[in-house]
Amino acid sequence: MTSLDYDEVTSFLGERGPFQITIFVLLSLSTVPNGYTGMAMVFLADTPSYRCRTSHRNWTSTNLSLAEDGSGGGCLEYQFLNGSSNATGLCVDGWEYSKERYHSTIVTEWDLVCEDAWKVPFSLTIFFMGVLSGSFLSGELSDRFGRKVVLFVTMAIQTLSSLVQVASVSWEMFCVFFFLTGIGQISNYMAAFVLGSELLGRNLRVVYSVLGTCVFYALGYAFLPLCAYLVRSWRLLLAVLSLPGLLYIPLWWFIPESPRWLLAKGRVQEAEDIIRAAARKNGITPPEVIFKDSDLLLSEKNEPKSSDVSYSYLDLIRTPKMRNITVLNSVVWLITTITYFGLSLSTPNMNGDPYLNCLLSALMEVAAYVLAWLLLKLLPRKALITFPLLTAGLVLLLIHAVPPENSGLSVALAMGAKLGVTAALSVLYISAVEQFPTVVRGMGMGICSMCSKTGSTIAPFFPYLSHYDRILPYILMGALTVLAGLLSILMPETRGMPLPEDLSQVSDIKTHSRLLTGLKFRIKSICFECFNYVES
Repeated sequence: MTSLDYDEVTSFLGERGPFQITIFVLLSLSTVPNGYTGMAMVFLADTPSYRCRTSHRNWTSTNLSLAEDGSGGGCLEYQFLNGSSNATGLCVDGWEYSKERYHSTIVTEWDLVCEDAWKVPFSLTIFFMGVLSGSFLSGELSDRFGRKVVLFVTMAIQTLSSLVQVASVSWEMFCVFFFLTGIGQISNYMAAFVLGSELLGRNLRVVYSVLGTCVFYALGYAFLPLCAYLVRSWRLLLAVLSLPGLLYIPLWWFIPESPRWLLAKGRVQEAEDIIRAAARKNGITPPEVIFKDSDLLLSEKNEPKSSDVSYSYLDLIRTPKMRNITVLNSVVWLITTITYFGLSLSTPNMNGDPYLNCLLSALMEVAAYVLAWLLLKLLPRKALITFPLLTAGLVLLLIHAVPPENSGLSVALAMGAKLGVTAALSVLYISAVEQFPTVVRGMGMGICSMCSKTGSTIAPFFPYLSHYDRILPYILMGALTVLAGLLSILMPETRGMPLPEDLSQVSDIKTHSRLLTGLKFRIKSICFECFNYVES
């Protein structure tokens, strides 16, 4: 059954009845914990001021420069004898930490300073490795066992792993369960996104993709600094952030499986029961027969049933059309995420209260998503991906022309570029869902998410390039973003198009082949300019 056939058959449900609104709200709420799960490390692993704990007379500790580690702490002990001081090595009695801002963090818990300071950023790397693994696994599991099962199982993994983290007795134990939390976090987010896209009608699907998952994700991010401000102990804060996951258990009885997925698996009766339940909730009398007698079913066309075919990740590259869609989306997602996180890390830290800065950052995310939603009503999907990416890339390339003393303008340009990249990233989710067919949609979104998380692990290396040249990170990110914008021109337009159900209905990007010659020329020009800048 094609997506158009499905939409026609279920059109009697309407677009915005009680059933659709309930699904919209509940699935959107399920993404709230994802907004603060990883970002909680900003407060859980913050390093307060510290110094050596001294138990000997005439001994003291040095103070490291704030410019070096941002903590004003000390790693060496000195002994003062006859008016002179001699370094005696690392702090033998441990460290004392300031209680001004935090009662405790994982840094103060396990002394992750000095020689062990590398463990702080590596903890987040472990989380992203879990996210990367979950991106790969969740798609195939979602397509094989169903969107609903994967959603709730991975929500349970995320919640239970976070609760076990609270009782961690070592940094190693903390990281093991942080890895599992990462697997659950991305898996339930992608499952909720795909499930909502398949349960909701065409118009509400767009609203859900932006104002639903994305905005509620950002609201979860905004919830983080409010909790962190009130709770200054890392164990208690992590418990407060983890316990809301238990509130989602009753949602199992309110969120149904995707009828599209059930039909793709040949489970027609179950799909029909869900549609009938939705009709009752909307106060509508459904027809006596919804799917069974439809001559649109694949099985009645003497074509193989989807339930008889086992799909795998190889199907994403098996046919030329499917391969083009998969590779194109993977590259654009990878580059866009690199720029998004690279800008977040490259932008100079704002002066002031860290809790307020975190809140403002989250609110900026909300603004980008709302802007994308408003423009989605007026413009095609591809335009809302291509134009923001090209604009953001060109703005980043302009930063090298800003005088060093005018740092405020550089920050404004970088933040403007981040706004464009964030908006484009939100539309990429919608476009990808509408490009991949139902039988491999979960796996396709999993591959895109995996490329996105690969980008997030690469992005932290870009700010380090500023040690060699202040402008080089912006030049590289600008060039990559322009490349992503040019590549996005090749994407098929999906606005107003029915969702593809099987591999034969995938759109072809060959209609845009006339752009390839110009695209290759522009890519070569961008690379040539980057090499010239580096050599100069």
